[in-house]
Amino acid sequence: MRRFIAAVKRAAPWAAQNADGAIALGLAVLVGVLGILPDELFGRNGAQVQNQLVSAATLVILALVATALLRDRVRQAPVEETITSGALSQLPVRLARLEEIESLVDGTRRALDQLQLVRILASSREIAQALAEARRETSTWSFKGGTGTYIRAVTLPQCVAAARRDKRDLTFRIEIIDPANPEVCEAYAHYRRSLSDQPDGTGERWSADRARKESYATILAAFWYRQRYSLLDIRVGLSAAMTTFRWDLSDSRMVMTVEDPNRAMTALSGTFFYESAKTELRLSLEQARPVPLEAYKTAWLSDEPTVEEVQELFERIGVPLPKSYDERDVVAIARKALRAKDPYDIG
Repeated sequence: MRRFIAAVKRAAPWAAQNADGAIALGLAVLVGVLGILPDELFGRNGAQVQNQLVSAATLVILALVATALLRDRVRQAPVEETITSGALSQLPVRLARLEEIESLVDGTRRALDQLQLVRILASSREIAQALAEARRETSTWSFKGGTGTYIRAVTLPQCVAAARRDKRDLTFRIEIIDPANPEVCEAYAHYRRSLSDQPDGTGERWSADRARKESYATILAAFWYRQRYSLLDIRVGLSAAMTTFRWDLSDSRMVMTVEDPNRAMTALSGTFFYESAKTELRLSLEQARPVPLEAYKTAWLSDEPTVEEVQELFERIGVPLPKSYDERDVVAIARKALRAKDPYDIG
C-alpha cells in the first residue's frame, strides 16, 4: 500500500502538468476494465449498456488526445518561430565568420607550405643533388656570385647539352665580379682566404690573380657556348661589388650557396623566397656592367681557342687582358673556361 501511495505521489506532479493526458490515460484504463467485466453487471441489457459506455469513453479519450496535441502544437509554435527567425537572422553573420576562418586557414596553410619548401642543405652531396634537380628540363638560369666556377664546370655545359638534345631555346643570365677591377678581385680573394687558406674543391688556393682569371674564364665560356648553340640567349654582367652568396635560380627552384661546401638553402618556385630571389637577380644584373655578347659574331673561337683568339676577343669587348699576362696565363684562362673542375665533385 505504501508503495502504491508513493508511486501516486511521484506521478501527481506530472498529472497536474498534463491533466488532459492524465484524464485520457485514466479513461483508457477504465474502458479496458469495462470491456472485460461480465455483461450481467450492467442489468438486463448489460451488453448494450457496456458497449455504449465503452464507445462514449473512447470518444472522450480521442477528444482529450486531440486537445493535448493541439495544446502542444500551440506551445511549440512560438518556440520554433523564435528558433527559426533567430537562426535565419544570424545566418549571414555566421557565414561571414565561416569565410573568415576559411581564409585564415588557407593563409596559414600557404605559409606553412612555403616554410616547408625552404630547406637547408647540410652536405656537398645534397647541394650537388639540389643543383642537379634545378637543371632538370629548365629553360632559364640566373646566377649571381663570385667568379662562376660551377657555372662553367657543370651548369652551362649540361644545360646547353640538354637544350640541344630537346632542340629548345635556353636563357642564361650571369653576374660575376669584374676581372678588370683589381679592388673587387682582391676583396673577393681576401674573403675566400679568410675562410680557409687551404686549396678549395678545385685544388687551388685563392689570390687576386686567380679571381681575375676565373672571371675571365666565365666570360670566355659564355662566348664559346653562344657560338656553338644558336638557341642560347646569354647575358653576362660584371659587378664592382662582391657578394658572399651564390644564387642559382632555374624554372623549378632556387639554390643559394655560401663558401662552406656543406651549407646551402633551396626553395621551390612559387614560394616567397624564390620570387624575391628572382627579383633580386634581375635588378642586380641591370646595374652590372654588361659584356657585349653580340661580339660573338665577329670574334670566332676555335674548339680549342688559341692564345691569339682569346686575346682578340677580350680586346673587342672592352675587357682586355692584363699586359703582364703571357701565353701561359692565356692558356690557363682557356682551360678554366672549358675544363673547369666541379667544386662539389665528391667522387
